[in-house]
Amino acid sequence: MDFTTGGRLEVRITPDDVGKRVSVRLLTGAGARHEKFTDVVGVLTSWTEETLSITRRTGEVVEIAEASLVAGKVVPAAPARRRGPAASARELDRVAARGWPPVVSEPLGEWELRASGGFTRRANSVLPLGDPGMPLDDALRRVTAWYAARDLPAYLQVSTGAEDTQELLAAELGTRGWTREASAQLRVAALAPVGDRDADTTAVVLSRQLDDAWLARYQRSARPSPEARAVLSGGPSVWFATIRSEAEGGVPAAIGRCVVDGRWAGFTAIEVAPERRRQGLAGAVMTALARTALEEGASAAYLQVETDNEGAHALYEPMGFTVHHTYHHWRAPRSE
Repeated sequence: MDFTTGGRLEVRITPDDVGKRVSVRLLTGAGARHEKFTDVVGVLTSWTEETLSITRRTGEVVEIAEASLVAGKVVPAAPARRRGPAASARELDRVAARGWPPVVSEPLGEWELRASGGFTRRANSVLPLGDPGMPLDDALRRVTAWYAARDLPAYLQVSTGAEDTQELLAAELGTRGWTREASAQLRVAALAPVGDRDADTTAVVLSRQLDDAWLARYQRSARPSPEARAVLSGGPSVWFATIRSEAEGGVPAAIGRCVVDGRWAGFTAIEVAPERRRQGLAGAVMTALARTALEEGASAAYLQVETDNEGAHALYEPMGFTVHHTYHHWRAPRSE
């Protein structure tokens, strides 16, 4: 990474560059025997009281003492992806929201307030894609009051790591006492390779209807509420996949869900019975759903997976799913 001009390291950023993507080099262990240079790349989210804050694409915030800075420059926005379908973070966040629709929603400027009786953070959080139409503190008060009226905690779903994501908003929430509780990756892939996989799909049953058998395998809700059923059934074109249990009347061995929305096919709820894992059932479910989505005209795929779910990453990466960006759920400070 080149920071030099005429052989000299230079700091070519100032507090006026807050909000831009930067690359900085800092000296750690100054004066010690093992001092070394460390490079940090991300969005400069604040520069106050001789301290810089840089938010990496993963959402990690790095605090840097100004005195340790030896070089820095503004760099282009997060580079375009080399694999998978091209898309902006905002397009993907909107598509994913349509594929997991809330029971109740209300606009706040360009923000969307979403509630579904507490069923998943995604369906019970604000999607802040743009300007709320009022100062941030006023908007956050409106948000907390809206969720309090529904006896729900207030969350904002904030994305990081792509050209049009919301690192600055995340930094503002952090300074106001909001807490980042959970993070997930939004991954994308070309759809055709998923549908073209050599997987045995003969046991996969596809349906437009959400039935009790499918719900019996679904792990996120032991007793699905009406709100859960509404979210799962909602979306532009929804398909449910099931692999029946070998035991008569038993809980299905595997399930999956896919929502087709224009060129996008969104995969959710890919679940397999613990005793049937590593037998190719999850892959069979996804391949069957992908083939159906291809028939409806979709060409691109997305899914959302928790950052620490190593088993899911091991399943999706061989299918071509790569990380587009990361999103985080920030919770409002708890009232006394």
